Amino acid sequence: MEVLDNRLGDLLAASLRGVPFTEAVRAALREGAMSADLLFLERWELCPLPGTAAALRVSQIRRANPGLAAAIRAELAARRG
Repeated sequence: MEVLDNRLGDLLAASLRGVPFTEAVRAALREGAMSADLLFLERWELCPLPGTAAALRVSQIRRANPGLAAAIRAELAARRG
């Protein structure tokens, strides 16, 4: 469990620095997608933030990018084991 916690901590730290962790987000950024929204979604999937505003933003990003949202969730789930 400690190894998993360390990996998730590393993922979150990279995401907070503005470095995409998942291949799904890296690929979308290469295609010119809006980086702030994608990084926010990736951070949310790693560690959801409290609050209505954050939840609404994630909901809007997911609705606009359903395939990407699913790919991020799937990739993170696979990495978590």
